[in-house]
Amino acid sequence: MSVPPGHDSPPQPSPRTGAEPTPPTQDGERDEGHPESSRSAALTPSTGEGGGEGESGADRPSPSRLFILRPIATTLLMIAVLVAGFVGYKLLPQAALPEVDYPTIQVTTLYPGASPNVMTSSVTAPLEQQFGQMPGLAQMWSVSSGGASVITLRFDLALSLDVAEQEVQAAINAASSLLPTDLPQPPIYAKVNPADAPVITLGLTSDSLPLTTLDDLADTRLSQKLSQVSGVGLVTLSGGHKPAVRVTVNAQALAALGLSLDSIRTAITGANVNSPKGSISGSRQSFTIDANDQLQSPEQYRQMIIATNNGATVRLGDVASIDTGPENAWQAALVNGKPGIVINVQRQPGANVIAVVDSIHKLLPSLQQQLPAAARLSVLSDRTVTIRAAISDVKFELLLAVALVVLVIFVFLRSARATFIPATAVPLALVGTFGAMYLFGFSINTLTLMALTIATGFVVDDAIVMIENISRYIEAGEPPLQAALKGAAQIGFTIISLTFSLVAVLIPLLFMGDVVGRLFREFAITLAVAIVISAVVSLTFTPMLSARLLRHVPEARQGRLFRATGHAFERLTEGYARALGWVLRHQPLVLLAALGTLVLTVFLYIAMPKGFFPVQDTGLIQAITVAPQDVSFAAMSQRQQVLVDTLLRDPAVASVSSVVGIDGINTTMNTGRLLISLKPLSERVLRVGPIISRLDARAAKVEGIHAFLQPVQDLTIDDIASRYPYQFSLCATSQAELSSANAALMARLKALPQLAGVSSDLQDQGLQAYVDVDRSAASRLGITMSAVDSALYSAFGQRLVSTIFTQSAQYRVVLGVSTSGGGGLAAFGNIYLASSSGRPVPLSAIAHVEQRATPLAVDHLGQFPAALISFQLAPGASLGAAVDAIQQVATDTALPPSVVIAFQGAASAFQAALSNQLWLLLAAVATMYIVLGVLYESYIHPITILSTLPSAGIGALLALMGTGHSLTVIAIIGIVLLIGIVQKNAILMVDFALDAQRHQGLAPEAAMLQAARLRLRPILMTTFAALFGAVPLVVGGGMGAELRQPLGITMVGGLLLSQLLTLFTTPVIYLTFDRLATRTAAWRTRTFGSGPQDGRSLPLALPPTPGGGDSGAARGPLSTASTHGEGKP
Repeated sequence: MSVPPGHDSPPQPSPRTGAEPTPPTQDGERDEGHPESSRSAALTPSTGEGGGEGESGADRPSPSRLFILRPIATTLLMIAVLVAGFVGYKLLPQAALPEVDYPTIQVTTLYPGASPNVMTSSVTAPLEQQFGQMPGLAQMWSVSSGGASVITLRFDLALSLDVAEQEVQAAINAASSLLPTDLPQPPIYAKVNPADAPVITLGLTSDSLPLTTLDDLADTRLSQKLSQVSGVGLVTLSGGHKPAVRVTVNAQALAALGLSLDSIRTAITGANVNSPKGSISGSRQSFTIDANDQLQSPEQYRQMIIATNNGATVRLGDVASIDTGPENAWQAALVNGKPGIVINVQRQPGANVIAVVDSIHKLLPSLQQQLPAAARLSVLSDRTVTIRAAISDVKFELLLAVALVVLVIFVFLRSARATFIPATAVPLALVGTFGAMYLFGFSINTLTLMALTIATGFVVDDAIVMIENISRYIEAGEPPLQAALKGAAQIGFTIISLTFSLVAVLIPLLFMGDVVGRLFREFAITLAVAIVISAVVSLTFTPMLSARLLRHVPEARQGRLFRATGHAFERLTEGYARALGWVLRHQPLVLLAALGTLVLTVFLYIAMPKGFFPVQDTGLIQAITVAPQDVSFAAMSQRQQVLVDTLLRDPAVASVSSVVGIDGINTTMNTGRLLISLKPLSERVLRVGPIISRLDARAAKVEGIHAFLQPVQDLTIDDIASRYPYQFSLCATSQAELSSANAALMARLKALPQLAGVSSDLQDQGLQAYVDVDRSAASRLGITMSAVDSALYSAFGQRLVSTIFTQSAQYRVVLGVSTSGGGGLAAFGNIYLASSSGRPVPLSAIAHVEQRATPLAVDHLGQFPAALISFQLAPGASLGAAVDAIQQVATDTALPPSVVIAFQGAASAFQAALSNQLWLLLAAVATMYIVLGVLYESYIHPITILSTLPSAGIGALLALMGTGHSLTVIAIIGIVLLIGIVQKNAILMVDFALDAQRHQGLAPEAAMLQAARLRLRPILMTTFAALFGAVPLVVGGGMGAELRQPLGITMVGGLLLSQLLTLFTTPVIYLTFDRLATRTAAWRTRTFGSGPQDGRSLPLALPPTPGGGDSGAARGPLSTASTHGEGKP
């Protein structure tokens, strides 16, 4: 035989009657002993026992009939599916993961020179009061530091980001009247997606050009061009060397001339203006009016007259040094250890990452040509390198899965022609899915490609069922065309029904909330589309090909290998039958084992370490650096320089970019950040985890600075930068209460064995120079507090006192006082104030300065003082164990009731996912039960089928534990998929056994023995197809393998153990429920005088097949017995 799937072994005599089954007759009638297809044993044509002659299979209405009779049209339709799929593939954007569009807006306000307390009270608080009234606001976190206020607003997922933007703008407008009038610019906001890291980072350096020139080049030439690239959303410059004219006053020389800082500020403001002057229009000509009212160069400012002293002109250059310098002297960036400008490029939501970066790479040569020869533009990090590598690896695993599945088909079918037919379903289903993905607005990413890889294992199943049913008729002597018409008519509804049951398992994934639900929506829909397309192909293309390719080959023409493998399968079947016979003689023991699997599954689920998402190696490491709270900017820059040089010596490091200074991301002067790009995976021996450990050891040798390193992840849920990857917030009603609670918690948390590190961002031990003014003395001298603040601001606040306007940009004039005579508190000795008599008065005459402790930053969560505590997991510890331990510490610590602890970011999302895990699994099981109950019209048989799930759960959990993986969200998705896959094996057995009981008159045990023997090969075939479809995810390496492996391990482990156990437990459970139903029916008969006539409880009958009087035929797993009074559940 060339097409063996219809007969897993030669037809067997009935264990009860010994009668030999006969093949179908020409008109579709059959003897009751004939075996059925792998999907439904009840689907052979027969005449109605209680009515007229039924329609023949070839004449019965069928969704496949038209396609079988019109092969050209069918082929062209399949070609159209392929073309649509290829077009969709070309148009689909590519990304690491599906977009998680958290509606988040960040509002930044800069106020140079303002202390954290001033920023909190005068800037942050008025804005918070307005933002707190916005509908749909989920969380508001603010950080007020020296000269900067950053408020992060996170809205409900259901809220449109555009609506949120309008609310934010309205709130800023409402707060504007309460904000300081001398803000350099009003609060600015940016729509931020916390899950979207920069797609590319560039560095601009030079050996000869000053940093101010590089910043100006980056701002005027590079940033604008990069922003014009299609798909680019935001271009940011880091380094803080925007050109400015810096006026540094010699306070003593100024006082000797009887002048004050305010007089300098007023003089500069009045000397540099750029105002409209009008025009003149005469009888014949008109003129526009302009003047030399602007001072644009340092030399012009030096020559500016500020006063006269005893008839002598005093110029600004006499009392101050004027040079071109950075607008903010307390920011700096390093590009691979050299001073430079760091340029970050982020994409617009929905833009194709690969296309955006490709466009930027094409633009880079022309950008380099526009720069001076001494300026070098280099790529520091490129996110698409790892995205391309990860997608390439998944594509290879997808192709490998296809090859393995086709190999499995060939091993079982042993015929090239028979293998080719179901094999065509794979490319048609997978390629066609790309077209649907494009219509749904999806992207080619790791999760959608994982869905397609998993799909290869069971998209062939429908085609196998179809070809197996058709081949029976061919083996019985039917012409291929008639065999295709009859077989397709029988099995069509079964394919539709069981396809729906498999898709139904994915429905709960669509209702998962929060970020996890959004992530896996594309996964679930992609997988469902692939399954539906495979069913369509199996109902159309597969029977058409079967009618034209399948041929009956007599045994004499079969090859030696063909016969040898057939005998091997027969021996395997016989061995299984003997083992099953022993099992059926020891049913109580097997029932106890089956019950034990349920108990063990629950125990393993409870004991299993819980996690969120596996840590990925994306080739990027980010770090927050922290120095002592009293560190100066110069000392911080020097220590960061040493740290960068140390990290660059590591053989795995390709580049390092560094930023220090307060810039809206760095919140305090003693913090900095690093972005470390690793060499490609092929050029380094270790993955990111061991590399971070090695870099930690190197960084620990640098004195005076601590680097907190963590790998950049494709999925970044946090919207607050933290030192360690997991976070929780501590919120109190006052700053003192917060400090006390923070200290108490940190002391206990550091002792937890589940945590490798824990850190709080509460920094309340910074140094403050407190100016205590004697108001009486100041009043006697005619000095106001406003004058004191103004003088201090002009001296030490990098005060922006004027603006220089040019054709291409605007530059600031920055006022300050020279501290060359000594830093620290001694600098206040150079400050003089103008008295009412006009004579300068030293600040020391009316005030004394003392050193105090003060917060470097003030954090608020929802307008209340807060601290962010972040933690790192210890080796071998799970996130679930760490969260439980932290919650226990919080309970044991005697904290005031007003102190609130809440997990943030990934830890919060983990808690939400953990609370939904059990409900997700139960929903999937309940969905399957409902679908199977509808298909079987029975309450009992779905339980028999679902009894396969505990063994699959044990296999999955043991496989995860054996490989050192936690039960992450990815693994849970694998278990959900197992629910849909493993139930098919039980359906093959139960469906066939039911038919044998009804149509062959077999006893339940004999029917199950026959079903198990004849369905062994289809069960093995479908299981191994699904298993080998998942194997590439397990063995595959490369970028992103950490995300894919848990899914593959879960499915392989679950399928292996489920296959081994359910081949023996399903028959026993089936017979147990059959006996229970028989006894229940007998009791009902004795008690109520009704029930099935033969004492057995069988599924209810369904209406006849549409279009005919074939009342005895069943559709799919809906086996019916409509003529013997049976049918009560």
